[in-house]
Amino acid sequence: MTIETTLRARAENKCELCGAEDGLTVYPVPPASDDTADQAVLLCATCHAQISHPEQVEPNHWRCLNDSMWTPVPAVQVVAWRMLTALRGEGWPQDLLDMLYLEPEVQAWAEAGEGAGDEDGIVHKDSNGATLAAGDTVTLIKDLPVKGGGFTAKRGTAVRNISLVADNPEHIEGRVNGQHIVILTKFVKKSS
Repeated sequence: MTIETTLRARAENKCELCGAEDGLTVYPVPPASDDTADQAVLLCATCHAQISHPEQVEPNHWRCLNDSMWTPVPAVQVVAWRMLTALRGEGWPQDLLDMLYLEPEVQAWAEAGEGAGDEDGIVHKDSNGATLAAGDTVTLIKDLPVKGGGFTAKRGTAVRNISLVADNPEHIEGRVNGQHIVILTKFVKKSS
């Protein structure tokens, strides 16, 4: 029996995160040490694309985790925990994280893959030296004119669910006034 066949049977031919039935693919949950169904989940094209490309995440799509996080399947729990952690700046994911309990070995697995894309050693730090992670909320510490935007991002503005620029530790991305912009890390402080 192939991994896909096993996963389709376990998931009843539905995405294990959102329940969609189209475009299902196998997603090995990093850092996977073997190629078994126990270390993989069955995802729809939307979930797979947003996990693979965090800059394309639509937070409201992930409200489905309110149901799927209660699964007894460790691999699905790990992916749910990671997405909720990445989106915690939205507010509602933090409430779900507060309710979610993972067995110690599952929690260790979830945390082990959290920085899987950071093997190049680039660390993003705010103006106070605090380490920034994708999904964090930051506050602007000075007024910033937005080039091409026609407005000034005001000091004190909260930027939620930031994404990190992979090849530049001095740049982050976020939405201000509904516009996606690049912000220098020296002009932000991490919100707690």
